[in-house]
Amino acid sequence: MVQELGYLKETASQTAGPYVHIGLTPNFCGITGVYGSDLGASMINDKTLGTRITVTGRVIDGAGSPIKDALVEIWQADSAGLYNSPSEMRGTADPNLTGWGRCPTNGDDGTFLFETVKPGRVPYKDGRRMAPHITFWIVARGINLGLNTRMYFPDETAANAEDPLLARIEHRHRVATLIASGVAPVYTFDIHLQGEKETVFLDI
Repeated sequence: MVQELGYLKETASQTAGPYVHIGLTPNFCGITGVYGSDLGASMINDKTLGTRITVTGRVIDGAGSPIKDALVEIWQADSAGLYNSPSEMRGTADPNLTGWGRCPTNGDDGTFLFETVKPGRVPYKDGRRMAPHITFWIVARGINLGLNTRMYFPDETAANAEDPLLARIEHRHRVATLIASGVAPVYTFDIHLQGEKETVFLDI
């Protein structure tokens, strides 16, 4: 006799808030003694190789208002295009760059800020080189699944034109939503969740 299989139902989705900051950035919330500093708050030190940059911006809702309780994480390669990851097989990444950062949006204007270095070019899955970029992950109250996107640099015009991922964006006017503004060493990258300026989000 064949045994009947009991299939499990999918767990209901749940938003990341309103306690995401308490769990992930306790010092930011005034809860001290858990960590000396919040994880991801610092990405570089005085020995980190590469050009120092500041990346700042806001997470903006469909009405054009900044979201004050979002949490932003970034991942990136080092200045030589190597990731600080066990899966990196092309060489050894700079040990003085974490390659990962976390920042809550802060204040009335909902800004985030990262101090890091400009990443090098890394290969796409087919071997073609991608333009220098930083990967972003955004969560906030009301977002069931974290949103993934990328920030490219406005001073990398030639590399951006060759980038395999940017080339796959069908509506070409939307490529601009992935390009930061500003000039080195300060770049601004506003992330629009909805509306006319909605940022391109990636299904990864």
